[in-house]
Amino acid sequence: MTLRDVKIGGTVTVKKLTGEGAVKRRIMDMGLTKGTSVTVRKVAPLGDPIEVTVRGYELSIRKADAEMVEVE
Repeated sequence: MTLRDVKIGGTVTVKKLTGEGAVKRRIMDMGLTKGTSVTVRKVAPLGDPIEVTVRGYELSIRKADAEMVEVE
């Protein structure tokens, strides 16, 4: 399951980051690292972006980037 698949209000834990190079580094720099708890707060009307709470702050992430974050 990826972060994109999580329903609004759902809380999950980051299991693995896929993707490579600069994209993976950018996701990690935003605080989405293995073992981090993430709560989905809102999804835009057309589904992009997704607003999540991670490490105590709000983060908006694109669907394409959310698909690179495997969660459990």
